[in-house]
Amino acid sequence: MTDRNRVVFLLDVDNTLVDNDRIAADLKRYLTRVVGAEAQERYWAIYEALRAELGYADYLGALQRYRIEHPHDPHLIAVSSFLVDYPFANRLYPGSLDVIERLAAWGSTVILSDGDVVFQPRKIERAGLSEAVEGRVLIYIHKERELDDIERRYPAARYVLVDDKVRILTAFKKVWGGRLTTVFPRQGHYASAADVAAYPSPDITIERIGDLAGYDLPALLGETRSRPVS
Repeated sequence: MTDRNRVVFLLDVDNTLVDNDRIAADLKRYLTRVVGAEAQERYWAIYEALRAELGYADYLGALQRYRIEHPHDPHLIAVSSFLVDYPFANRLYPGSLDVIERLAAWGSTVILSDGDVVFQPRKIERAGLSEAVEGRVLIYIHKERELDDIERRYPAARYVLVDDKVRILTAFKKVWGGRLTTVFPRQGHYASAADVAAYPSPDITIERIGDLAGYDLPALLGETRSRPVS
């Protein structure tokens, strides 16, 4: 096994590298201004129902379903453009790209996300994340069910998974055990969800993604008890 694939860093997107809560807030404000408060609330009701059905967020899919209910709404094209052309790079958490660059010096960096096959890739590309990881992007319906595929595509002796959902970190840890370091950035609404305390503590908890730049490789792999480097 080469030094290059000794470790693979798997990086979530929404509320890990990108402030998706702010994107959603921007969309709510835009919808309220363009289609009105009642229509905005209906869109989000459709969105939540679709997410429960699919298991991932599908903003464009929710818009399509809204269109079925309101086929003559003249604002739908504008809303679609708002989503597709949104400046996602402006919503990167501070230090996100610096962290990717630092990790890339030690192993392969891979974007690992859930989502649809149109909006999520668009977000990742326009945020500059696809370029930052040299095109190594994986988008699944349920990534916690795809560990075999992930390992087949990016085999490694060790993995580091960075994700804002403790549920996801726990699911990976159950399979990969000591081969995996779980990193929990306490960002976004999932980080303070009521069920967080129901899961085992991640290996590393940080307040923001930029804090990860302060760790050296031995600390990330659990090979030392040292705190982040200064």
